[in-house]
Amino acid sequence: MAKKALIERELKREKLAAKYAAKYAELKGIAGDAKRTDEEREAARLGLQKLPRNANPTRQRNRCEITGRPRGTFRQFGLGRAKIREMAFAGDIPGVTKASW
Repeated sequence: MAKKALIERELKREKLAAKYAAKYAELKGIAGDAKRTDEEREAARLGLQKLPRNANPTRQRNRCEITGRPRGTFRQFGLGRAKIREMAFAGDIPGVTKASW
């Protein structure tokens, strides 16, 4: 199980990214628009730099919903590999069966 502080940090990052999502998308669009003047694009880049560091969505880490494990997480289920295996064998995940051929 991951430390509580690490899980809480991830939740804080999610909230901050959601809060600044519209402003981040707007500035990102201006900075990448070739039709804008160089001054506008530079101002947008500076605006992006002034946003909080954790407002950037790339700083978020996928974690297992149950254990909080950061590695070996499957996006489809939102679970770590070990928990997927346990739950699949127990029949808790619909549609997942053990492979046999």
